[in-house]
This record gives sequence, C-alpha cells and structure tokens, in this order.
Amino acid sequence: MTHLWIGLLLTLALGPFMVSLAGEAQQAVKIPRIGFLSLGSPSDPVMARRLEAFWQGLRALGWVEGQSITIESRYAEGDSDRLPTLATELVRVPVHVMVTAGVAAVLAAKEVTTTIPIVMVAVSDPVGRGLVASLAQPGGNITGLSFETTPEIRGKQLQLLKEAAPTVSRVALLWGPREIASQAYALVGADTARVLGITLRSIQVQRAEDLAKAFTVITSDRIGIHALMVAGALQRSQIADFAIQRGLPTMGELREFVEAGGLMSYGISLTDQYRRAAYYVDKILKGTKSADLPVEQPMKFELVINLKTAQALGLTIPPTLLFQADEVLK
Repeated sequence: MTHLWIGLLLTLALGPFMVSLAGEAQQAVKIPRIGFLSLGSPSDPVMARRLEAFWQGLRALGWVEGQSITIESRYAEGDSDRLPTLATELVRVPVHVMVTAGVAAVLAAKEVTTTIPIVMVAVSDPVGRGLVASLAQPGGNITGLSFETTPEIRGKQLQLLKEAAPTVSRVALLWGPREIASQAYALVGADTARVLGITLRSIQVQRAEDLAKAFTVITSDRIGIHALMVAGALQRSQIADFAIQRGLPTMGELREFVEAGGLMSYGISLTDQYRRAAYYVDKILKGTKSADLPVEQPMKFELVINLKTAQALGLTIPPTLLFQADEVLK
C-alpha cells in the first residue's frame, strides 16, 4: 500500500515535467530540416555572402535558425565527383527540402531522389537539361530559379562597355563550357555589336590551362583586342590581372568579377536569387508542392563598377554611367 501511495505521489509530482519533456521532444522532431548542396566551399566568402542572403530571406518569412528550422550543409570543395555521395547523405538525414547551388549540384540531387522537393539556384536552361517539364509547370520535385544570360543582357553589357571606353572596337568574348552551349553563346549580342561598330572574337576556355592560350590569342598583333567580356565564373583574378597589365577594359556578368579587379559587371544578382530561394523553401514547408511552383526567371540585375581599376587603366568613367551603377567600388 505504501508503495502505491509513493508511486501516486511521484506520478503527480513528475507528471507535468514528463509531459513537458515529451512535448519538447515532439516539437524538436517536427523542426524542418533544409539540406544545402554545393560544389563550392564553406570557406569561400562569396558562398558565405549568398548563404547569408538565403538566411535573411528565411528570417524575413519568420523562420529562426535552430528554433523553427535547421540546415544540413554539404560542400564538394570543387570536386564534382563527390556530389552524388553528398546528396545521398542529405536524403538519408533525411531533409524536408533540398537547396542546390548550380547545375552540378541539382543534377546530383535529381539522381538520388524523386520525392524530396529540390529548390535549384543559378541553373541555366532547366527545361533543356530535363530538370523541369516547363518553367510555368515544373511537374516534378524540382523547382527554383533559373540563370539565363540572354542576347539582350549581352547587348546591354556591350553598350555599357562602349560607354565606359568609347574607343573600343574589337572585343574578345571569353566563355566556359559548362553553362552555355557554344553556338548560342558565340552569337549573343552580335546585333548590338554591329550597331556599336564592335567586332566580337569568341574564345572558349574549356579548361584552366586554356586560359594561357586565350591570353596568347588576345595579345596577338593580328587580333588587336581592345577589351574583354567574361562569362560566368571563369578564373576571375587571373583575367582581371591580365587585363590591367595589358590595359584592357573588362566587362563581366557577376559582381565577383569586379571585386576581383575587373572594371565592370552587369548581370543577374545571384545574391538576390539566394534570397528568393527562401520563398520557395517557405512555400514548400507550408504545404505547396514543388510541381506547382513555377520556376522563376531573373528579376534583379545589377551594374557594378570598380573605380580603382578604371584609374589603373587610365579611364574616366562618365558620371551618367556612375549614376546608373548599383554599386561603385573605390
């Protein structure tokens, strides 16, 4: 009898505490987990800035890291062969939604899951790559944000370059193999180039070692290049340094090129794309199917100018161009 009374008293005393623990445990289990998959490195300041934009987007929507949401990150450190294994790890965690940075990451994620929603960021031609049925109706477990450099954007880049350096008439177009097909890329902006009196020379940089060959072509007296246009994330610092040494104005499509020493960039804001990715994660975690979320095309474009590089090149950037700039680095 005494044991029964003791048991009853302990139950009454500890009951609320046990219920509280059970409630907390149940709440912890329900916290959504986001998987993040990238070919890059967590030590890369560019990636850190983009991820911070993603978290800013989530916080603006009411999500709090460690309280209402958690993240599992996997980085391939530049080794694309590791991506399938890392994607599989995220599936096994498991995560409730996966955010993939770039083409290689989303392709790896696609191979390991058809059920976990995938939000892609910075992916060109997702329809052509077979990632979605259409931009308006993705139709599967993949949606997100596309990254396209259209002929109109390339034409705008040429116009801005010509405004900064009016004497330019021969421009080398450096591009890599991963993001854009050669035939399409070689022709973009050609109409604008003719109007501006500019001759374009397309040079593909297939591998890192091809950059030295490209530099040799550019410095050839027969070619007589006056300026460079750079696509995507080619070796930014090497190209910027080479251009300054040769006195060549440069135009890139990513702000990171200007931060590395390039003269100008005009193109899609990848930071904004990462911020927008939070919108997709929010919708999916609140019950919307990825198949019903249209793929978003770029909405924000930015012009960035490096005045230090302009000075090194002996250029005076017109005030009208500086006024158009979203950011001027001094």
